[in-house]
Amino acid sequence: MMHFALLAILEAALLAASLSLDAFTAGFAYGANKTKLPMLSVQIINLICSGVTGISLFVGVLIKPYLPQRVTLAVSFAVLLLIGLAKLLDSVTKSVIRKHRDINRKISASFFNFKFVLHVYANPELADIDASKSISPKEAVLLALALSLDGIAVGLGAALTNVNAVAVLLCSLVTNTIFMIFGRYLGHKLASKTSFDLSWLSGAVLIGLAISKFF
Repeated sequence: MMHFALLAILEAALLAASLSLDAFTAGFAYGANKTKLPMLSVQIINLICSGVTGISLFVGVLIKPYLPQRVTLAVSFAVLLLIGLAKLLDSVTKSVIRKHRDINRKISASFFNFKFVLHVYANPELADIDASKSISPKEAVLLALALSLDGIAVGLGAALTNVNAVAVLLCSLVTNTIFMIFGRYLGHKLASKTSFDLSWLSGAVLIGLAISKFF
């Protein structure tokens, strides 16, 4: 019993960590650009990202009893595998998003501007709309929306298996904050414009979790 409980906690921690790697990358970019990331903004990002993941997890938990076990296993495997593969190719995806951004036209930031959210996903530094070198609470909301895109599908797919939704949510609340703060600290120390993309690692973890469902 203890063995299974430890495995469940480890799985929840790995899932939460994989979703928090984007927060680490964003924090690193801000640190490298010497952009301030106030604790209030960090917690806004943390709560929104964890909240989106939590909602997806609990939606999955609600619909799971109405689906045959084989179907839930297949759907969970497919979602985690596809998101994992997409994360492995994340640098290509972000490059495509950047290429289709009209750099000669100023993008108007809006909570309902999904195109802008996609651009922030590809370029986290764009969240600093007023170029104040500090992420305000409103800018933090936009950044959180971009960082939480993966959590929607991953949370739903993970919940269709035996993952502990509460454990994932609690782990996410911790890892998001730690990863973003440490990422900014590391970026500030290195003070480099060099990209620090850990999407491949996030993808590898998700693929590993998908495969583990068959064991």
